[in-house]
Amino acid sequence: MTIEGLHRIDGTRLEVPKGYKAGMRTNGIIYVDETLERDLEKGSVEQVANVAALPGIVGSSLAMPDIHTGYGFSIGGVAAFDLKEGVISPGGVGYDINCGVRLLRTGLAKEEVAPKIKELIEGFYRDIPTGVGSKGKLKLNSEEHRKVLLQGARWVVEQGFGGREDLEHTESNGCIEGAEPDLISSKAYERGKSQLGTLGSGNHFTEIQCVDEVYDEEIADALGLFKNQITVMIHTGSRGFGHQVCTDFLEVMQKAVQKYGINLPDRELACAPFDSPEARDYLAAMRAAANFAWANRQFIMHWVRESFLNVFKAGPKMLGMSLIYDVAHNIAKVEEHTVNGKKMKLVVHRKGATRAFPPGHPELPDAYKNIGQPVIIPGDMGRASFVLIGTDRGMKESFGSTCHGAGRLMSRHEAMRRAKGRAIWREMADLGIIVRATGRGTLAEEMPEAYKDVSRVVDVVHNAGLSKKVAKLRPLGVIKG
Repeated sequence: MTIEGLHRIDGTRLEVPKGYKAGMRTNGIIYVDETLERDLEKGSVEQVANVAALPGIVGSSLAMPDIHTGYGFSIGGVAAFDLKEGVISPGGVGYDINCGVRLLRTGLAKEEVAPKIKELIEGFYRDIPTGVGSKGKLKLNSEEHRKVLLQGARWVVEQGFGGREDLEHTESNGCIEGAEPDLISSKAYERGKSQLGTLGSGNHFTEIQCVDEVYDEEIADALGLFKNQITVMIHTGSRGFGHQVCTDFLEVMQKAVQKYGINLPDRELACAPFDSPEARDYLAAMRAAANFAWANRQFIMHWVRESFLNVFKAGPKMLGMSLIYDVAHNIAKVEEHTVNGKKMKLVVHRKGATRAFPPGHPELPDAYKNIGQPVIIPGDMGRASFVLIGTDRGMKESFGSTCHGAGRLMSRHEAMRRAKGRAIWREMADLGIIVRATGRGTLAEEMPEAYKDVSRVVDVVHNAGLSKKVAKLRPLGVIKG
């Protein structure tokens, strides 16, 4: 659809002018080409404009090409705020705090694994609890749970589920300092106590893939990727624990809006000044949920490795299994950025958007200092996923951010309606993809046509210079929640 009042800057950027809506403090920029522009929802454009009205926003209110309507911020939204005048908004992080992706490489080629895909997928489905309300195999006491919230994936590795090299290849080394477990409600603890090490539902998955295409041989080699290589991608977050943390603090923020006299264009953008007790408490609780999510993905990766071990009767080292990178895409972080030639500390909200830091950035692992941060972009279960790398231009234009996936085209209800009478698992099998899911409803909601074409989404961020394509991954088998 055509939305009036927008201005196309170039082939990859659409401007939401400052005057698009009353109260905007800055403009909005949506990274879409003319084809993806046709799928823009007016509601998501309104959300980009609403974010531009928040106090202390620095630069533009941004949205990536996988944009669709969310709670408060659009999904795909990025916004940075000054630490003095700016705010923290849970709607800029989302309910699934630190939903993110990790990618493992193997030393195996497609022809070695193809005959065993079904066996591997059955192993994943057996060993990794999936689905709504799924409960994990782990029984942690209250002190252990507290350590997870404070230490994230570090604690998991200390228990023998992985090695130090996993932490070195995880954003923030798998743990954000400053978490405060005492701020977590009893309801959040109750929801999370049995969900560590579980995949969950919706668009979360564990997928066996092969490298279908390499765009940059030198960088692919630095990442340990080669054509026809088998990789495994894990996509999940903080489960019910993070959802409850968000729910709890939205109530806190609604009261803060009244307390501090903040004028909002949308109550879903409930927020508090960055230096307020409410914002400090939310950040500390959010960090605890983020650490829960990194621990969750670390456990799942361990069970993925065990499944390969059981099928191939060999250990991870013999199979060449190692983590390329793990990156969050629902999080708020205090970062240093250069704005108008001046270095500033900002709190950057990424809601369905991925960090994409350039070569030389101090937060990168030594292995990637010269090439930039690996960026992992999952697509739908029937088409492809991508590996990209962060760029200097992206650091300057988008606070080092890029897209996080394909982005939904249909609501879950609409996808269910269109899938009626179809056997999605059989359609996937016809494409050579083995799919295992908890229920038919999940497969209907997650059918490929419910999503934008991830290849086009990735081409936009590549052509805009926000991140650079390295490799394309094709799905061979997947388990869904």
